[in-house]
Amino acid sequence: MSTSFTTLELSIEGAVARIWLNRPELRNAFDDVVIRELGDAFSQAIAATEVRAIVLGANGPAFCAGANLNWMRRAADFTHEENLADAGNLAEMLRAIHESPKPVIARVQGDVYAGGMGLVAACDIAVSVDTAWYCLSEVKIGLIPATISPYVLRAMGTRAAQRYFLTAERFTATEAHRIGFVHEVVAADALDAKVAEIVKTLTSASPAAVRACKTLIADVAGQDIDDALIEKTVQGIADIRASEEGREGVRSFLEKRKPNWLG
Repeated sequence: MSTSFTTLELSIEGAVARIWLNRPELRNAFDDVVIRELGDAFSQAIAATEVRAIVLGANGPAFCAGANLNWMRRAADFTHEENLADAGNLAEMLRAIHESPKPVIARVQGDVYAGGMGLVAACDIAVSVDTAWYCLSEVKIGLIPATISPYVLRAMGTRAAQRYFLTAERFTATEAHRIGFVHEVVAADALDAKVAEIVKTLTSASPAAVRACKTLIADVAGQDIDDALIEKTVQGIADIRASEEGREGVRSFLEKRKPNWLG
């Protein structure tokens, strides 16, 4: 299955949906159209019942260079209300990626700048080529990475953000890996194999358990370990144990057979 867009491509092949940013001549910089189409593409991928994992990639030498210059020129003349609405659309698109009940892998084949950092950070897992450069460049032009900050801060941590938000230095894929922003760094000719390896692990797991794990992480991360949190985790394991997939998973393990979600 494939769906037509003007700035990206969406294909669904079995359990995997692939979304490709497809404006290489503009270094896949985004604008209001890209933001809307990314939101639509993710909505379609999430709604497709057969899809178990989503891969976000890009065509051309850059993964995403942040905001499109023509869009920025238009935004310079926006009223405050228009700027609020514009930023709100970007925020909702990033949130849709981050909160996708189906796991999302960023396949990073090239440079990632500014708002592109938000796209990668909103994904669950990021695999990068070793030649990619990363940069939170906003302060160089008098801006701040505000809308993307919730996702980037979670991905790289506050201490690293205190350097790279403030200095706008470029940093390598090796450094992105060191600070936890990406999970894997590979040579270009190994990128697809590594992504396929991770996709295989995701699509082999219980779909319900994967969805529940995403919720678990969101509920637990950064929270105080108090009675309320302990109760939520106890409730979580009790619920999944009693679920259809939970029971099937345990039975299949004990019976030394494949669970039914593997066909």
